[in-house]
Amino acid sequence: MKRFFSTLGISVITAVTSLAVYDHYQEKNQSNPTASSMPMNMVQTNFSSINSEVLDTDFTLAAENTVNSVVHVKNTSISRQPGNMMELFFGGGAPRAMIGTGSGVIISPDGYIISNNHVIERATDLEVTLNDNRIYTAEVIGTDPKTDIALLKIESDDPLPYIPFADSDAVKIGQWVLAVGNPFNLTSTVTAGIISAKARDLNEFDNNPQSFIQTDAAVNRGNSGGALVNTNGELVGINTAITSETGSYVGYSFAVPSNTARKVIEDLLEYGNVQRGFLGIQGSGLDAKRAQMLGIEDTQGVYVASVEADSGAEQAGLEQGDIIKNIDGISIYKFSDLTGYLNAKRPNDIVSLTLNRKGKEMVKNVVLRKIDTYTIADLGLTVKNTSKMQREKRSVDHGVIVTKVNNQELLSMGLDGAIITHVNDVAINTIDDLKNTVDNKFGGPMKLTFYDRHGEKSAILFR
Repeated sequence: MKRFFSTLGISVITAVTSLAVYDHYQEKNQSNPTASSMPMNMVQTNFSSINSEVLDTDFTLAAENTVNSVVHVKNTSISRQPGNMMELFFGGGAPRAMIGTGSGVIISPDGYIISNNHVIERATDLEVTLNDNRIYTAEVIGTDPKTDIALLKIESDDPLPYIPFADSDAVKIGQWVLAVGNPFNLTSTVTAGIISAKARDLNEFDNNPQSFIQTDAAVNRGNSGGALVNTNGELVGINTAITSETGSYVGYSFAVPSNTARKVIEDLLEYGNVQRGFLGIQGSGLDAKRAQMLGIEDTQGVYVASVEADSGAEQAGLEQGDIIKNIDGISIYKFSDLTGYLNAKRPNDIVSLTLNRKGKEMVKNVVLRKIDTYTIADLGLTVKNTSKMQREKRSVDHGVIVTKVNNQELLSMGLDGAIITHVNDVAINTIDDLKNTVDNKFGGPMKLTFYDRHGEKSAILFR
C-alpha cells in the first residue's frame, strides 16, 4: 500500500510540474511569436497569390477567336508502284492514291492559309475543311521547303475568320500560349502550355540552320501547320515538329516563328519565291569548349570564322575573329539566334551588328545581299550560280555548280565541284531553274546530268 501511495505522489508531482512548464511557455508564445510561426504565414500568403494569378489567366477568349480560323488539310497524292525491273529503273508502275492530313491557319478574310510544306508536299488534290464542316478545294500559291512553310488559297463567297500576326521576336520564355490544330482528324482542338525556349535548332550540324519556338503545349500528328497563339489570340508561330522516340507527343513541340512565316508568304505573293538576305559570314555559336579551343573568353555569341568575298559583311568591315553579340538590339547567344532573326530579312535590308573585337566593342551596319545558293535537301547538295569563267572551263554554256556535298556516296561519284546542266532532261541555267524543276518532280525519279571537275559528263538517276 505504501508503494502505491508513493507512486501516486510521484505521478501527481510530475503532472503539476508539466502543467506549470506548459503555462509558462504558452504565455511567452502569446506575447512573442516564434520565428517558425512567421514563415508559415508568409508561405501561405505567397501560395494564395500564385493561385490567384493562375486563376486570372483566361484562355477562353483566345480559344474562341482562333478555333474557327484553324482548318483541316487533306492531301491526296499519287504514287506509282513499280511492277517489274524496267519500271523500277526507268519509272512507271500502277498508280496508287495516298492520303495525308494536317492543319492550316487562315490569315486573311479572302481565304489565304498558311500550312507546312510537308503537309501539302506532292499533293495532286488538296481539300480544306473548316471548323463548321464546310469543305473547299485549295490551290497551292507557293512553298518554301527550307522553312517548311506553304501558302494555300481557298475561294469563299463570305469573309472568313482569320488570325492576326503577332511579333514573334517579342515573345518571352514562360509566356502562356495555345496550340490550335486538327490532330487525329478531329475538329479544331486547343491545348495550352508555355514557351520553354526560343531560337531552338534541331539540326545543329545540318546545312539548314533552324530557329524554332519551343513549347510544352501538347502537339500530335495532324497538328502540323496549326497555330501557336498568345492569350490575345494572335499568331506567334506555325506548329511544325515534335521530338519523340515514339512518334507521339512526349513534352516538346516546335513552331516556325510568325515573323519568319509572315516574311515567307509575303515573298511568295510578291516575288513567287523567297528572298533571303545574306550576311556574308561563316561561323558558329560559342560555348565553353569552343571558346577554350579558340583561345577566347566569350562563351556566348557568334564567332566569325571567315568573311565571304564581296559580301555585305566584307563591305562593312567585319573580320575573322569578330564575335557578334547583338543584332538590331536583339541579343545573340547562339548561331540560331542570328539565323532566326535574318530569316525575317530581305536583300538590301540594313542590320546593325554589335561586335566584340579583341575585347573592344564596336557597331557595324551591314547591307544584306541576295543569297545565291540553293540546297537540294533530299540529296544533301548545295549549289550556286556559275560564273562565265567556270562554264568556259568545263566547255558548257549553262548550269549551276555544286559547292557542298553532305552525302558520302554522292561525294564518291564526283559531284563535289561538278556543274549540273540538266535535271530530268530540263536545261538548268540558274538555281531558280533547279529549284522549280526539283519542286515539281512530285516524288518521281530524278535524273541529274553533270560535268565533274575534269570535264567528264555523267548522269545519276535518283528514285
